[in-house]
Amino acid sequence: MATSQRPAHLLAGALGFMGVLHFAVPKPFDGLIPAALPGSRRAWTYGSGVAELAVAAAVAAPRTRRLGGLAAALLFLGVFPGNVKMAVDARSTPQRAIAWARLPLQWPLIAWALKVRDNA
Repeated sequence: MATSQRPAHLLAGALGFMGVLHFAVPKPFDGLIPAALPGSRRAWTYGSGVAELAVAAAVAAPRTRRLGGLAAALLFLGVFPGNVKMAVDARSTPQRAIAWARLPLQWPLIAWALKVRDNA
């Protein structure tokens, strides 16, 4: 029986949406970039947006879905330090609570991406 492509399409859509947000409203993403990285934070924001869009395209296309699923898992793992930074830097109690609550959600995202890879 063929595996549903819906999880892959949803993952591609989520990655594509977030990639577009990096360009449409970059300022919140700039704050996730560690100051220790060379270059401007905005350049890193745009670069990560390009990466998300590229991974979304790879997940969307059946021929590259296996590689795209792995790339998505690695991307989710790679942005985890930025999410930790956001939680540590949060100034208000609601912001802090939301940021810390988001951290455990990275692991289901990684699992989802790996499942898409395995079902490709």
